[in-house]
Amino acid sequence: MLEIVQIPVLRDNYVYILHDAVSGETAVVDPAVAEPVEAALTERGWALTHIFNTHHHGDHTGANLALKVAHEARIIGPAAERDRIPGLDIAVGDGDIVALGDHEARVFDVPGHTSGHIAYHFGDDDALFCGDTLFSMGCGRLFEGTPDQMWASLSKFITLPDKTRVFCAHEYTEANGRFALTIEPNNAALSRRMDEVKALRAEGRATVPSTIGIEKATNPFLRAASEELQDTVGMIGAPLPRIFAEVRTRKDHF
Repeated sequence: MLEIVQIPVLRDNYVYILHDAVSGETAVVDPAVAEPVEAALTERGWALTHIFNTHHHGDHTGANLALKVAHEARIIGPAAERDRIPGLDIAVGDGDIVALGDHEARVFDVPGHTSGHIAYHFGDDDALFCGDTLFSMGCGRLFEGTPDQMWASLSKFITLPDKTRVFCAHEYTEANGRFALTIEPNNAALSRRMDEVKALRAEGRATVPSTIGIEKATNPFLRAASEELQDTVGMIGAPLPRIFAEVRTRKDHF
């Protein structure tokens, strides 16, 4: 399996280091800052070969150039944001395959949070690196995209196997869960998940990664088809993208 190291940085960001032991190739996903990445590489004796970006925001690309210069690493990022990714070498989009040694990731175009956001799905490793599109019990704000775009993006994730681990870019789970309970207060899976989340955070532990199965059961932004959710927002039988848009609006003002 692909070795994955999760590094908390800044206030609530997660940076991920991916390592293929056979080839020795090593990638960092969305490096906000360089120092913690360098420390993790040095501790393990790994040489950085790739930088994967999901979108252009500074807390996902801030260390691109420093790491590229230090390691001669290749930067891979969204073709639709090619002019906004510092140091971009390889531009990719929907359906493209990115390799790290023998491990392959399929690229998804998932606009909404930004206009050209992408995600990387390592299917054989049950790992999804989704940046700020999907969070545990949440999704990214619509800074550059539309509700229809974001719903279409999230719908791609719904089709993935339930065991797929969701490596999102922020520790927002507890706050997201408090909102989710206002939308589906009778969701037993959501209540259980919140108990787990509160216990983890009380111990200073991460709630990420989640799984697609957990998110399908608890994340209101994936659950527009839920009868309870539709009843809560007063939109029973409405088109799912419209229901999603209403839930997103309510979260923006929560």
